[in-house]
Amino acid sequence: MERSAQRLGRALVVVVDDRIAQGEQEDNIGPLVTELLEEAGFIVDGTVAVAGETVDIRNALNTAVIGGVDVVITVGGTGVSPRDVTPDATAGVLDRPVPGIAEALRASGLAAGAVDAGVSRGLVGVSGSTLVVNLAGSRSSVRDGMATLTPLVAHVIEQLSGLDTP
Repeated sequence: MERSAQRLGRALVVVVDDRIAQGEQEDNIGPLVTELLEEAGFIVDGTVAVAGETVDIRNALNTAVIGGVDVVITVGGTGVSPRDVTPDATAGVLDRPVPGIAEALRASGLAAGAVDAGVSRGLVGVSGSTLVVNLAGSRSSVRDGMATLTPLVAHVIEQLSGLDTP
């Protein structure tokens, strides 16, 4: 039984940005991720903005996993500055890392000229039956990352749901 091409599953977007979380700046990256997920065939449950705090990020990820989404995409906080703690928070939520996807996101981003994607410490892995993906925060990183990720996500979701087994 294959999932419909129209509906790959449910997704949640977590934007990690202090200014957006505090309402000081408009979120222009969450809507982009939502649009790209919907174009790929996902139903997006929503966008959550959180501050760059380990506890806030971890709580958002745990809520997504408990809520049963198939994929949660975090955007931002993946670099090397002291406030970039998204990968650290994510590591505490993952049951199993999927380093090949994370490496593909870095390589394709760097090849496309998205420097923040190339130096991203972002992780990809599985928590329960949810795929968790950290993307760098620039629009170019998001666009390139989603183009790289989209063909892989359907395969991962099928494996997690058991739909690819005879």
